Amino acid sequence: MRDNKSAHNSAVYDARIENVLPYYREYHFQIMDMVNSMGFKDVKWLDTGCGTGTLAMRVLEERSDVSFTLSDPSEQMLAVAKEKLAGRDIRYIVGTSQELEFESEFDVVTAVQSHHYLQPDERRLAVQKCYNALRDSGIFMVFENIRMTTDESEAIALSRWAKYLEEHGNTQEEIQFQMDRRGTEVLPITIEEHIKVLRDAGFKSVNLLWASYLQAGLWAIK
Repeated sequence: MRDNKSAHNSAVYDARIENVLPYYREYHFQIMDMVNSMGFKDVKWLDTGCGTGTLAMRVLEERSDVSFTLSDPSEQMLAVAKEKLAGRDIRYIVGTSQELEFESEFDVVTAVQSHHYLQPDERRLAVQKCYNALRDSGIFMVFENIRMTTDESEAIALSRWAKYLEEHGNTQEEIQFQMDRRGTEVLPITIEEHIKVLRDAGFKSVNLLWASYLQAGLWAIK
């Protein structure tokens, strides 16, 4: 039984995620490079939907001036994160992005593979809460599954992803499980819709950061 909304139990998430999401490590590298480019010092960083804490672990391997708050609705995911990040001074919160109550506290807010589980109203609220949590000129970065702009292009993209899944050891049953989640458990929206949600939240600059297969990253400045 899964103990979170992802396709994998928290105990095997780290070992399995790259067999499902192409270029998963690249998400973190893109995020880290963008933060470094912003020139922040003594960074206060909120990672909502943090999962097993891999992003924070990679950041802290490079930088000693980052203070992390990690939030996730899964206590089991947070338990793995706490084990991986033992000895670090990190604040942990059990909860969703929609439940965040921070105001102008962080330089950086990230949400990686977490908001695509949300209904439209929930997604808008989640993004608004992330916006509220940022200081002026702070940066929000979101990486999520995306939907193509037409049914034809969606079918092509899904076929390409199915090939990736097969090449990375997934059985036909596992591949079908992933396909069946789209539109039911996972509710992707197009890049254009992402941009609108971010602009509607109040971000003064909204930009595409990275995209490949059925995933995209965007960055926005408050």
